[in-house]
Amino acid sequence: MNWLTRLLPGDHPAENLDPALRDTLEQWRQATRPEPTQTHDDTRYVVVNTEATGLDLSRDRLISVAAIAVDRCLLNPRDCYQQSLEPDPAKALVALLEFIGKSPVVVFNAGFNKQALLNAFDKHLGFEPELEWLDMYWILPSLFNDRHAAPARLLEWMEAMDVETFQRNDALGDAYAITQLFLAGLARASLRSHRSIASLVELEATRKRLQRSV
Repeated sequence: MNWLTRLLPGDHPAENLDPALRDTLEQWRQATRPEPTQTHDDTRYVVVNTEATGLDLSRDRLISVAAIAVDRCLLNPRDCYQQSLEPDPAKALVALLEFIGKSPVVVFNAGFNKQALLNAFDKHLGFEPELEWLDMYWILPSLFNDRHAAPARLLEWMEAMDVETFQRNDALGDAYAITQLFLAGLARASLRSHRSIASLVELEATRKRLQRSV
């Protein structure tokens, strides 16, 4: 019995995982998490996006996942991951975690994308991985209030920042658009002396506090 099967009492998805998948998850668990003070120039971020059957988290299901790495402020088109959850959702999700490692995860609209992923991890793997999540929905207006003073939809940011992608409403296509926005955000953040993982976390938290006070 390993750490996975000790997470929850009784029968749960971890008990039925293929041993190879358990080994991969064990390697993921032992990976080193970057320090919050680590600068963007030394950090590998991973942009993650999802595609689902709809927007109702209580009813709709995840169809596919996609991820693109931004390593030391650079994008390598080959350093990406895309996978349908069918026919083996556990395998697809374990591979996604393997690709992410312990890198900070960048999403747009964590209320949906983060929660959809956590729901899928819980359902198919039996646990919710502890990761650092960054939501560009909140971070972008903190950095580019000259474009949008308040949180806006992804398409509105794409138009404001002149960002295009090869396919909209597709997990990887939208992930590519978010990645371009994130790269622009890293450049603007560094110019404003927000040069670490922790500084992006604080930008998001500050923007949420301001929004609540409006």
